[in-house]
Amino acid sequence: MAQPSSFAARAYRDDAVVLRTHKLGEADRIITLLTKHHGQVRAVAKGVRRTSSRFGARLEPFMVADLQLISGRTLDVVTQAVAKGAYGSSIAADYGRYTVAAAMTETAEKLTDVDGEAGTAQYNLLVGALASLSRGDHAAELILDSYLLRALSTGGWAPSFTDCARCGAPGPHTAFSAPLGGMVCPECRPPGSPAPAAETVLLLGAL
Repeated sequence: MAQPSSFAARAYRDDAVVLRTHKLGEADRIITLLTKHHGQVRAVAKGVRRTSSRFGARLEPFMVADLQLISGRTLDVVTQAVAKGAYGSSIAADYGRYTVAAAMTETAEKLTDVDGEAGTAQYNLLVGALASLSRGDHAAELILDSYLLRALSTGGWAPSFTDCARCGAPGPHTAFSAPLGGMVCPECRPPGSPAPAAETVLLLGAL
């Protein structure tokens, strides 16, 4: 019986949402993905910055795609991409939605980098939130608040909604940081941390 080639042995397929990208060389990109079954994956998409690329638009932030990849030593390689959720363009067209989506993908990246076992649940939460955001089902801030709470709960965090989650300074505080575990004071606030609605924070702090 013929043995499978090393290429076939290293190839796998999975659904994934694009968390972020950055340029590599003249035409490639490194893409950080949250996959449904393989957790967080960093992969190279070769040639996607060329205008002739067949799947470059499917590998932009906030897009959901069915991907075929090849496992590598440090980075996997994307060889095929079929769009499943084209949320990127509608989100990017609205600044408020864009900032909310960026906060959600950053949170997903932080949580799944720490806890890869929760990847499938975090994937489902993020895809659902991005889909709702792109459709405008609710106010962007409410979608963000709901997503952050569910993502933290799924990741096993017990967020603080009163004192600063990092230094313990008494609240109330206005900024929320998922990686730090809840509301944070101005001194501990990471750049770009979202500010949930005050009514939401008061309700959650009373639970």
